[in-house]
Amino acid sequence: MAIYSPVSTGLPASSGMRERLIVALDVPSAGEAQKLVARIGDAAGIYKVGLQLFIAEGPGIVRDLVSSGRLVFLDLKLHDIPTTVALAVKSAAELGVHMLTVHASGGAAMLRAAAEAAAGRVNILAVTVLTSLNDEDMQETGVSGRVSDQVLRMAALAQGAGCHGIVTSARESLMVRKSLGEGFAIVTPGVRPAGAESNDQQRIATPGQAISNGASHIVVGRPITHASDPALAAAAIISEMEQARNIR
Repeated sequence: MAIYSPVSTGLPASSGMRERLIVALDVPSAGEAQKLVARIGDAAGIYKVGLQLFIAEGPGIVRDLVSSGRLVFLDLKLHDIPTTVALAVKSAAELGVHMLTVHASGGAAMLRAAAEAAAGRVNILAVTVLTSLNDEDMQETGVSGRVSDQVLRMAALAQGAGCHGIVTSARESLMVRKSLGEGFAIVTPGVRPAGAESNDQQRIATPGQAISNGASHIVVGRPITHASDPALAAAAIISEMEQARNIR
């Protein structure tokens, strides 16, 4: 169930950008999530369920989205001992999720356990460094070097452990793509159209910049979900992604 195909452009030639746009359902209730999905519809290919919504509503919201034919990116950033993470991955696979995040900093054994437990049923994405962190934040946590150094270390670790891809900001994605090559998903959060507020993200980029830098997927939340017409906002972002791909 590959989510990324090794082609010269870095993106699947047979897949449009709609399948590369992930809309973050960062809302507190299933009702709000369902309203957003109804308004956005097929303008986006994948919907992200994160900690806020999952803790509020539990696995039921995931089952509802999957049963409606939506692809679900379950963004729980699992980080625990290998056995516990492996069991959680198996449970996520039973829910029918398309993508699931784990923390790369959990180590090679944990990443391997997650990838093996996925058994081709769910795509494991390793989170490298949160997009809310900068170089100074890394120093405070005891990690030496720059964010970009840590991202590359974590990306290589994830690839070696059998993960399907990573999560990193667009600022590091070009470096990762050059280092690790094609055939490996790079999911980029912190994406904002030009002029949008950065909110709590520090390492942000526009949709076009993210695609130009080698991202296979981008995650967009408030610029779509807070728009007066979410479907139209999603379409505008997809158009920008398409233009960036054509330039590449």
